[in-house]
Amino acid sequence: MTTLPADLAICVTCGTQFDVALSMPPNGCKICDDPRQYVPPTGQAWTSLSKLRGAGFKNVWTRDKVDEKIWFITSEPKIGIGQRAIFIETDEGNVLWDCVPYIDEEFVNEVKAKGGLKAVVISHPHFYTTHLEYASCFSCPVYVSSDDSEWLSRADLTGFRTPLVTPTTEIIPGITAIKAGGHFPGSLVLHVTSTKGGDALMLADTIMTVPSGLYHLARPKGTTSYSFMWSYPNMIPLNPDDINGIWSAIKPYKFTRTFGGFMGQDVRGDVDLRGRVLESMQIFVGGAGHADHALMGEKFEVLPEPPSQG
Repeated sequence: MTTLPADLAICVTCGTQFDVALSMPPNGCKICDDPRQYVPPTGQAWTSLSKLRGAGFKNVWTRDKVDEKIWFITSEPKIGIGQRAIFIETDEGNVLWDCVPYIDEEFVNEVKAKGGLKAVVISHPHFYTTHLEYASCFSCPVYVSSDDSEWLSRADLTGFRTPLVTPTTEIIPGITAIKAGGHFPGSLVLHVTSTKGGDALMLADTIMTVPSGLYHLARPKGTTSYSFMWSYPNMIPLNPDDINGIWSAIKPYKFTRTFGGFMGQDVRGDVDLRGRVLESMQIFVGGAGHADHALMGEKFEVLPEPPSQG
């Protein structure tokens, strides 16, 4: 008997949906059994979209305080890791960066009322969650990195899941997916060109925004803005070579705003934030005792924008 998508098993801890019924869940969650993630002390637990819908879950929209074309989407109550998705409106169509596990008819109608989706781009396997439900509901491609295909937990019967093979891919004009690696081999960031608030880099947790990065005035020397981990919940740091790889991937792209994977992780600068990313990388790598690593010799001079002519 065919199981309805709403009745498929979802891991309570990470939000990943599997191709088996909740009534006969997997023996374990391969995402949470991986050393980057964890199984809680209470053990492996499962739910489904049907159960979540019956329990009163909902998705909440929050508009960015500066850029009215950027919306943050979170699920309440929290399910899984608790990440936010970012809805980006453009003249070329709307793009969703990452997705939250919960999806229902009300949310689908809200998205369609805003013009629907041209594409979904997912940063890494921890946020794959229910992405095939998004593909089915919005009839749009869902982009995932080809490097992380071993972590996919459902067969794609929609034909919409699209592997990103090249180092960079233009999703639509002005929005580019960049393979940065690190946290996962194919971990992505998303560069968004904008005339409102400046160009932005969507980070997820490929680069993790830290509390000291949110305030930018009179920062003492050695104050970091970002962190870089192989495992965030288990606090296993990323090695210097992978951090250097992230720098090489993002170095060609200017941005004055970054948006992390969780609410409140919004960094806004008066100048190019690449300088603060590199500074944070060098603080991290140097603090771990790798003062002779090649990354420590990288230079990036942050220059103000030239005055407009006219």
